[in-house]
Amino acid sequence: MNAVRLSPHYTEQKKRDLSLSDGEAKRRLEIYGENRLVQKKKKSWVLLLFSQFTDFMVLVLLGATAISMVMGEVTEAITVLAIVFINAFLGFYQEMHTEKTMEALEKLAAPKAKVYRENELREIPAEEIVPGDLILIEAGDRIPADGILIEANNLQVDESMLTGESMPVTKSEQLKASGKRLESEAYKRTSVYMGCIATGGTAKATITKTGMETEMGKIAHMIQQAQAQDTPLQKKLESLGSYIVIGCIIICMIVALTGIIRGEGVFAMLLSGISLAVAAVPEGLPAVVTIALALGVQRMVKRNALVRKLPAVETLGCATVICSDKTGTLTENKMRVISLYSGRTKYEIIRSKGSTLSKFTQQGKPVKPKNLSGLNWMMLTGVLCSNVNLREIAKEEGNDTEGVFLGDPTEVALFQMAVEAGYDPGFITGEYKRIKELPFDSERKMMSVVCQLPSGEKIVFSKGAPEVLLRKCSTIFAADRERPIEDYDIRRIENENNQMAQDALRVIGMAVRVIGKGTENLHHPEQNLMFVGLAGMMDPPRREAYDAVEQCRQAGIRPVMITGDHKETARAVAKALKIIDEGQSVLTGNEIESLNDVDLKKRLKDTVVFARVLPRHKLRLVKSYQEEGHIVAMTGDGVNDAPAVKEADIGVAMGCSGTDVTRQAASMILMDDNFSTIVSAVEEGRNIYNNIRKFIRYLLSCNIGEVLTMFLGMLLGLPVPLLAVQILLVNLVTDGLPAIALSMEPGSSEVMSHKPRDPNEHIFSGGLWKLIILRGIFIGLSTLASFIAVDMHTHSLECARTGALVTLVLSQLIHVFECKSETKSIFQIPFMDNLWLVVSVLLSLGVLLAVIYLPFLQNLFRTVPLYSEQWLPVIGFSMLAPVVSSLFIRKQG
Repeated sequence: MNAVRLSPHYTEQKKRDLSLSDGEAKRRLEIYGENRLVQKKKKSWVLLLFSQFTDFMVLVLLGATAISMVMGEVTEAITVLAIVFINAFLGFYQEMHTEKTMEALEKLAAPKAKVYRENELREIPAEEIVPGDLILIEAGDRIPADGILIEANNLQVDESMLTGESMPVTKSEQLKASGKRLESEAYKRTSVYMGCIATGGTAKATITKTGMETEMGKIAHMIQQAQAQDTPLQKKLESLGSYIVIGCIIICMIVALTGIIRGEGVFAMLLSGISLAVAAVPEGLPAVVTIALALGVQRMVKRNALVRKLPAVETLGCATVICSDKTGTLTENKMRVISLYSGRTKYEIIRSKGSTLSKFTQQGKPVKPKNLSGLNWMMLTGVLCSNVNLREIAKEEGNDTEGVFLGDPTEVALFQMAVEAGYDPGFITGEYKRIKELPFDSERKMMSVVCQLPSGEKIVFSKGAPEVLLRKCSTIFAADRERPIEDYDIRRIENENNQMAQDALRVIGMAVRVIGKGTENLHHPEQNLMFVGLAGMMDPPRREAYDAVEQCRQAGIRPVMITGDHKETARAVAKALKIIDEGQSVLTGNEIESLNDVDLKKRLKDTVVFARVLPRHKLRLVKSYQEEGHIVAMTGDGVNDAPAVKEADIGVAMGCSGTDVTRQAASMILMDDNFSTIVSAVEEGRNIYNNIRKFIRYLLSCNIGEVLTMFLGMLLGLPVPLLAVQILLVNLVTDGLPAIALSMEPGSSEVMSHKPRDPNEHIFSGGLWKLIILRGIFIGLSTLASFIAVDMHTHSLECARTGALVTLVLSQLIHVFECKSETKSIFQIPFMDNLWLVVSVLLSLGVLLAVIYLPFLQNLFRTVPLYSEQWLPVIGFSMLAPVVSSLFIRKQG
């Protein structure tokens, strides 16, 4: 685990002593156990296995088999039982595999906690927290366990899940009066509780209770116990399945009654009818959809997209608008300061490869920030007005170390600027002791800290949006002195701010305020500030974002940039990524405020970039897009983004920079905070949906073919084309591995060249019903034709049934390759791009050949060997359907 050196702000001896050692933490973990709530007892594997035999039709088949055994048909009964058990074990394996997959995904989404161990700040799984740990709490964090605050800076906590109170609670650190028992209300103000959300401020707390000993554990209010809901597609298929079940049972009853009327054995026909119903009813269709979704989710994880809610996979394929943050998602999130403005003078920062120091220049001439008071104030602000941690890691060669800065990208850029100017953060923070912090929030758009010098003098260091900061300033530092700020100063600063923004720089204003020695009035530190300068930094677009934006356009998806940055900065980045075209406008948060809902919807038609946006604007944009009929994906990272993320059709949280509360509200988490990952997830979502259509097409076509074979055979007065044991064999060989392998189909290269599908579109839209019914008819007719041809040639019913069995299986195994595409014939489809499918088909063929040519299996399945003269009509009729289908597809094309 990487160790992070504590920020100098937090290295007071008292706090250091509270940090547990690794050995002590391990000892306490063994004593108190993992910090987790007891989950509901999972279904045991034994019950899961037995549940495979609880289906009504399977129970009827088992009953009929038992009667068959009593009547002396032992061999056939054992064979039927063997097939039923094999099918059950396949279903059991699929459910176990799906459950393990979902458990693995849940572990990936498990919450983390920031804890001090060995005097170092580390991020560890929340379940490893132990009583006595010192944790760091920041806005957006989910509190990992119960604890007592020892330091609090404007900490606000949402405790609604415990108390039902909707308003955040203000917290304060533990009272200093030693030996006195805290009153109940005071204790609550100094305590934090597991599962609650920090909505603002920062704090440190010592953990007192973990796991089931916490308040959350006592009331057993566990989110993990929520029942998983079926996806919309599963619900549709369950409804469809009930109709198919009724239809199949009626047809199977007709088949059985027809056979009985024609003089066939009553019990034999009942067994055939039940077997046909078991084979034909797609009772596992919703379950297989779950498997397909779970497998798709696994593939998404490999592409850095973690789906938390299965319905999101279906919705992804329908997305028409992707609203994305700029910083870190469309850009690299590696800000570097390249331009400074202070005292009416502009400075450039030049970096050389291999050097740890930067070169500061004024009109090409080198300058030293330490010799210029204005720049010196800026460097001090960059170090002190931040919460950056410095991690030291060993270089690959030698024993030297190099620094890696951890924290908010903007703060890291300012902090690193000072370090590269030759400033020592450790020395600075030792001289300037932080005594108060006003954290950044999206309403104030600024952050301030109050520091105290050894002399007792106090200084306020502030940074934030220039236009906001200027309103707080009454003086300016220029020409090496402080003087009142004039209107022309403000105009110059605004012009420089606009110029930097037009150059695609993110601009941060800096200001300070020196408070006299002994002055205690710190209630309003962000007033009467002295403006010291502007810092312009660049966050270049991600390389992969260029292709992702173009892919969105080809797929009929509108990429929309939403940022808190300056209007011109947003325009410049959007223009570079080709999100915005010439003539398109950029809408700001203030402009959104001034528009009513009708006018805003009108502006959405030609606006794709929104700047200076607040979280509440995001929520309004989501609702406006949805009311216009769009399916919206919305990204978010901060705690205030959670409402918009939750409201969106596809809420997307940042895995690296996002807060716990936003991740909990999201449907999907980006583990690399990358815009291209969203586009990849949309592509994967479309492919998953297509694979489900392929599976449904294959399964229903084959089932229709099986039912028609028996039904038409009875109507035409033919002998029973297939015995019960043979029907069950077909179900085992064709509905098992080949069907599951279809859900592993690789994505089509054409999937992102189509427009998003309508979310209300039926699963059988686009002519899929026609393909299913026509192909089912072809399979049934081909099987019957083969049965008649072989019977006429050999005058052997066993040989005819063997020919029909082989034709039915071969037709279905050929059809599984046809299902790879709805627009191409089998002669145009690549066979080797899904090796799972090839292997499963070969295994099924191996089973079929074994049943025909191995003597002991011949006795079980009532088959006989086929010779070359019988193989000719069998192969011919098996290939007839794909040839006719290819002509139909070509005609449709």
